[in-house]
Amino acid sequence: MAHFKEVNEQSGLHPKPAGLVLQYGTAGFRTSANQLDHIMFRMGLLATLRSKKTKATIGVMVTASHNPEEDNGVKLVDPMGEMLTSSWEGYATQLANTEQEELLTTMKDIIEKEAIDMSQEANVFVGKDTRSSSASLSQAVLDGVKALGGHSKDYGLVTTPQLHYMVCCQNTQGKYGEATLERYYSKLSQAFSLLAKNASNRTDDQKHLSVDGANGIGAIKVREMESHLKKDLQLSIFNDGSRGKLNHQCGADFVKVQQKLPTGIKINPGDRCCSFDGDADRIVYYYTDAQGHFHLLDGDKIATLISTFLKELLNEAGLDLKIAVVQTAYANGSSTYYLENTMKVIVRCTKTGVKHLHHAAKEFDIGVYFEANGHGTVLFSEEAEEKIQQLVHNTNINDERKKAALLLQNTINIINQTVGDAISDMLLMEAILAIKGMTVQQWDTIYSDLPNRQLKVKVSDRRVIETADAERKAVTPAGLQEAIDGLVKKYKQARSFVRPSGTEDVVRVYAEADTQESADALAHEVSLAVYGLAGGVGDEPKPLH
Repeated sequence: MAHFKEVNEQSGLHPKPAGLVLQYGTAGFRTSANQLDHIMFRMGLLATLRSKKTKATIGVMVTASHNPEEDNGVKLVDPMGEMLTSSWEGYATQLANTEQEELLTTMKDIIEKEAIDMSQEANVFVGKDTRSSSASLSQAVLDGVKALGGHSKDYGLVTTPQLHYMVCCQNTQGKYGEATLERYYSKLSQAFSLLAKNASNRTDDQKHLSVDGANGIGAIKVREMESHLKKDLQLSIFNDGSRGKLNHQCGADFVKVQQKLPTGIKINPGDRCCSFDGDADRIVYYYTDAQGHFHLLDGDKIATLISTFLKELLNEAGLDLKIAVVQTAYANGSSTYYLENTMKVIVRCTKTGVKHLHHAAKEFDIGVYFEANGHGTVLFSEEAEEKIQQLVHNTNINDERKKAALLLQNTINIINQTVGDAISDMLLMEAILAIKGMTVQQWDTIYSDLPNRQLKVKVSDRRVIETADAERKAVTPAGLQEAIDGLVKKYKQARSFVRPSGTEDVVRVYAEADTQESADALAHEVSLAVYGLAGGVGDEPKPLH
């Protein structure tokens, strides 16, 4: 085949460094940018094959999200805007690690296994973040698509969620929206404007939000959107990329982990603030109080506010739809307790990783999922959307039910259901706070987080730890779970779990208790148990205090 000859010639221009082995993880490939040229070319090839297989448009996003600026990475986007199906993650890893001379053989194996019709047309959408390496790396993706005779559309600088959105719009023939940035902005901002009309007498102070753009793509895109929001939302954008370094001492990951304000933001006590991460698929909120103390409202607090709002609207609309919140073991115990016991909402726990949460959320009429790091969205089943639409058009219902149905309809339109989207989530949170007439402090006091601590223990081989029950129980090595159970009993309102890292030989330890001192002590004792029973390397873990 002519295209195979082209692939062979082109791949020589994107050579693989000898001996380099990389794994396609939850967030695709991610490493130092100077090691990725061959990966990008090959992901262009893979996206073309995936497009031929699914007879649909596939997306390729060049980004390393919240990683430092010198890194880069790539994620593939499946037809409905979701993450690449796990069976193809294996092909991605295989193709990335194949030595140059075996590339065609590996490709032909995939074609044969998947029974791909090579005469089928292929379409690939490509996007990139603001890293200096992204331009040449996205070109390598385009080279890969072209080498296999695929068609490509280069969206240039976009947030990761925007590319997911475009792919979904394209493959639903515009049912989800039009695959342009302009229509993305207008769909979300119109929905926001209609929701904001339900907020009575908002002052300029209440409309104001400070945004930390992590010196990344999110800052550029939220600025592009500002004109669409008119006077409904007044944004002050900090870390907009004009001076600082991407993700350096700013952004959602920094704020969440360090539990402090990002560098470069100037705010007054009580001001409402949020931070995006480098590719704008995560968001966290925060404020400082009169004493200068920092208060974080992470993914758990976001999921709680959204699910509370939706449950109230369903009750007012008289709709019997099953709503659930999907969490991981990292969700704060207080949030789980509040949702189950106060809000009477179903809570489902899954393994860590957005794809697991997304999958579980699909099992309900309305699934709200957020990781504690601020990555999340809301999924509505087709049936739920239909019931809401029917109610909107029903002329025989009272004003209260009609109003609730319209609020639900606009809420659906403001949400990017393909993936976590910091811009969309920001607009949803701002609309909910406005409608409920809530300050950020009132939102924060819905429940109080239990003090917690996360630690890492270096081990010689992370695979010695196997877990069950959505990573909340250690199955191996023998005796570890019993040791954890015994330690947890020593403290009040305590729990702890351990899980192997997905990328390095470390074990992650999480502990929670009624005081910070107890949470720290429990985390340390569990770290010692891991060190002793799971082959710890280096120095024994030291106490935190």
